[in-house]
Amino acid sequence: MAPEESRVALPFSEACERNKEPILAALSQWLAEGNRVLEVGSGTGQHAVHVCRHLRVVWQPSDRTINLSDLRRRCQLEGQTDAQLGWLLPPVELDVLQPHWPDGPFDAVFSANIAHIMPWSAVPRLLEGSARVLRCSGLLLLYGPFHEGGRHTSPSNAAFDQHLRSLDPAMGVRDALELTALAADCGLQAIDDLPMPANNRLLVFRRVAAAESEPQP
Repeated sequence: MAPEESRVALPFSEACERNKEPILAALSQWLAEGNRVLEVGSGTGQHAVHVCRHLRVVWQPSDRTINLSDLRRRCQLEGQTDAQLGWLLPPVELDVLQPHWPDGPFDAVFSANIAHIMPWSAVPRLLEGSARVLRCSGLLLLYGPFHEGGRHTSPSNAAFDQHLRSLDPAMGVRDALELTALAADCGLQAIDDLPMPANNRLLVFRRVAAAESEPQP
C-alpha cells in the first residue's frame, strides 16, 4: 500500500479536528518545553500529532489494545514527514482498569473526551493512576463536557448525556464536583476550570500529595 493510501485509510475524528486548536491553545498555557506528558486514550492520535507539531513536549500516546494498531500507524506515518514529531513517542498500551501504567514520573497527564465514554466505575481508576505517575506538582488535564452538581451547562450537553446513556447506561457526562472530590482523595487539587468551545471544559488538577501506592521516603 502506498503511503498516500495508508494516510487516507487512517481513522479520523471530526471532533478532534474541530477542537484541536482550542485544546492546543489551552495546553500551551500549562505545559513547558521539555515536559513529559502522558495522554490517556489517544484514539486516532490526532491530538498527539497536532500538539507535537506546535509544542516542544515529550508526548507519550496510549490506548487500549483494540486501538493501538491504527494509533501506531498514524504516529509512524506522520513522523516520517515531520521532524518535529521526534518529540512524539511510540504509543503504548494502557487500560486504566489494569494496574500497569507507563513508567513516570510525568509532568502532566492529559485526556480528552474519555471520562464520559468509560464506565463511571473506571473514572476513579483514571484519577488514581494519573496521581501515581505524576511527579509532585504535576498536572492532570481533563477535557470534555461536564455538568455541575447534576445540572447541565447547556441543552446540547443534556441531549448528549441522554444519547450516551441510551447507548450504554454506564456512560454519561460526568459531574465536575464529583470528579473534584474523587481527585482530592487521590492527592489531586483542582486549580483551574477553563471554558472551551462547544460547551466543553478543561479541568486542571495539581498533584499535591503522594498517591497511596507510592513508596514513602
